[in-house]
Amino acid sequence: MPSLPPLSRRSLLRGAAATGAMIALHPFAVRAAANQAHLRIVSTTDLHVHVFPYDYYGDRPNDTMGLARAAALIEDVRAEAANAMLVDNGDFLQGNPMGDYIAYERGMKEGDVHPIVAAMNTLGYACSTLGNHEFNYGLGFMDKVLAGADFPFVCANLARGRLAGSARADDTWLKPYVIAEQTVTDGAGGTRRIKVGLIGFVPPQIMTWDKKHLEGNVETRDIVQAARAWVPEMREAGADIVVALAHTGIGSPHASEMMENAAIPLAEVEGIDAVVTGHSHLDFPGAKYEGFAGLDLARGLIGGKPGVMAGFWGSHMGLIDLMLEQDGGAWKVVASTSEARPIFAREGREVSPLVESFKKVEAAAQADHDATLAYVRRAVGETSAPLHSYFALVADDPSVQIVSQAQTWYIRQMMAGTEWEGLPVLSAAAPFKAGGRGGPDYYTEVKAGPIAIKNVADLYLYPNTARAMLVDGATVKEWLEMSAGIFNRVEPGATDAPLINPGFPSYNFDVMDGVSYRIDLSQPAKYDTDGNVVAPEASRIRDLAHNGAPIDPAAKFVIATNNYRAGGGGHFPGVTDDKIIFVAPDTNRDVIVRYIVDQGTINPSADANWAFAPMEGTTVIFDTGPGGRPYAAEVPGVKIEPAGDGADGFARYRITL
Repeated sequence: MPSLPPLSRRSLLRGAAATGAMIALHPFAVRAAANQAHLRIVSTTDLHVHVFPYDYYGDRPNDTMGLARAAALIEDVRAEAANAMLVDNGDFLQGNPMGDYIAYERGMKEGDVHPIVAAMNTLGYACSTLGNHEFNYGLGFMDKVLAGADFPFVCANLARGRLAGSARADDTWLKPYVIAEQTVTDGAGGTRRIKVGLIGFVPPQIMTWDKKHLEGNVETRDIVQAARAWVPEMREAGADIVVALAHTGIGSPHASEMMENAAIPLAEVEGIDAVVTGHSHLDFPGAKYEGFAGLDLARGLIGGKPGVMAGFWGSHMGLIDLMLEQDGGAWKVVASTSEARPIFAREGREVSPLVESFKKVEAAAQADHDATLAYVRRAVGETSAPLHSYFALVADDPSVQIVSQAQTWYIRQMMAGTEWEGLPVLSAAAPFKAGGRGGPDYYTEVKAGPIAIKNVADLYLYPNTARAMLVDGATVKEWLEMSAGIFNRVEPGATDAPLINPGFPSYNFDVMDGVSYRIDLSQPAKYDTDGNVVAPEASRIRDLAHNGAPIDPAAKFVIATNNYRAGGGGHFPGVTDDKIIFVAPDTNRDVIVRYIVDQGTINPSADANWAFAPMEGTTVIFDTGPGGRPYAAEVPGVKIEPAGDGADGFARYRITL
C-alpha cells in the first residue's frame, strides 16, 4: 500500500483520536510503572496575532503560519497522552495588521474579547506569560485583552510602580505564578494529583523598548534573580513540578545582570524542572542551535533541564514529555524528551502543509479576520515605482527610501518654529522585512500603482512612534559604523566571500538619508551587536558627506528616527534619550500614510546615497528571496548577478566590489 501524503496521514491520526482507535501513545505512557506518570507540556510562542494561515501584508494564504494550524498538532498530541497541559509563552498581541486593526481601528471596550484571545480560548490553555510586544499598545489596552482570557497570565519580574527591596516584596503587575492541579493517570491505571507550578518572565528590556508606556508605571527585575526568589515559594506552596514560561531567548550560558536572552541560566535555577522559551523566533531542539554551550540538542536540554522553543507565528508546536516518578510523596522528573514540531515542510523553495486548519480556532476570529482584510485593502495613494526590500541589505533601497522620505517630511514640519528650525534633517531607517529567520518570502513587495494600508504596514512592521534627535557629526559617523556591523569583513581579492553577518538583525541596519557615504568591507566592524567597541581603530565609513562636503564632527544635525532607536534599542553608540528633542504623537506608520496622502503619488526610487567602497578583484555573495529576480538589474550603485540557489528556498547573488 503506498504511503499517504502528510495531510491525509494527519487527518487519519485525528480521526483515530476522535474514535479512540489506533492512538500512538508516547513510550513514557506505555512503560510507566505504578509510581510513575507521563505528563505532556504542549506550548506555543510568539504567535504575534497569527490566527489564520494568512499573510495580510501579501494578502494571500501562507502555509507557514497560524495558530489554527498549530492547533491541529495540539489536538493530535493530546490524543496520544492521557495527561497533557497547554501553555503559551507570550508575544501574542502585536505583530500583524489584525493586531493593529483591533488597537487602532476597532478598539477594545470593557468586555470585548480580542480575536487572538478568542482563538486561544477555544483550545483550553492552562496559562500564558507576557512577551515584550504585549506592551506595544499600552498597559490599559493590554489589561483589557488579558481580561478576556479563560486562562491566567503570570509574570514574576514585572512590578507595579517601583521595585521593592526584594523580589518577593514586589507588587507584581500580574500574579508571579500559578499552581495548577493536574489529575494524571499512572502506569497502573490509577489517578493521582500533581501540582504543576507555572511561572512567567518577560525581557527586562521592555523598559527601553516601550518606555513611553511603562516609565513611571512599572519596573522590571532581572529574570534569574526573580526566579531564585519565587521558585522556592512555589515549592513551599506545594508545587510538585515547576515549569518556567520564559519569554527570553537562548543566549549565553553565563548569567549577567538584566540579560535579555537568559534561558540557560534560568534553567539552571534550583527547583525549575522544565523551560518553555521563545522570543528569538527559532526552534529548539533544532539545527540552528548546533554548537551552543549549555545545550544538549540530542536530548532537548537547556542548562540540563527539558526545554523547548516553538518557532514563531504558529510555525511549530512545542512539546516536552516528562516521565515523573513519585518517591516518598515527592515527584521528580526522571526522563524527558523535547520536540519543536512544524506545521509545514520545506523542500527547496516549495512549502507543503503538514496539517489542515482547526476550524474551531478560525471560527473564533473569523469576523475580525474579515474586517482586517477590508482594513488593509484601503488605498491611500499611488507609487510611481515598485517598492521592494529584496536588496535592502546590499544597496540603497526603495522600501527604506520611502520611510526616510516620510520621516524627513514630517520632522521638518515639526521643527518649524523651534530653535532647531533650519538645521539639516537626516533620517535613519532600517529594513524590517529582509528574509533572515522570516524565510525567503519575508520581503516587502509593492507593484507600481495604488498603495494601500496593507502596503504601509508591510513597509513598517512595528507601531513605533516618531522621534527627533539632536546629534553632532561625530555621532552620525559612529551611528553608521554600528549599522555597518551587519557585514562580514572581506579580504581584498576574496572570491564569493559571505557578505552578511547572520547574527546582526536587519532592523538594526540603519541607512542614513541626507548624507552620502561608502562602506569599506576590508575593515573589521568597530562594534559588536551589543554596541561594545571590538576594533577601536576600525573605520568602515568613508567619504561621509553632507551636501557634497565632508561632515564636520562638531556640526549639528536633527535625525528623524523612532522611539526604539532613540530609547537605546540596538545599543547604538551615542544614541541616548538625552538627545531627544521631539517626541511625536504619531506612529511612524501614520507618518508614512500621511506623507503618501499628501503627495498623492510618491516616487520611492533609491538615490544610491550609500555604496560599498571598491575592492578590485573581490566578489561577495548574499542570499535573498527568489521574488527579487526581476529587480536585480535595476539595483543602483552595485553590480549584482545571480549565483544559483541558497539554502532553505533563498536565491543567491554575487556582487563584484
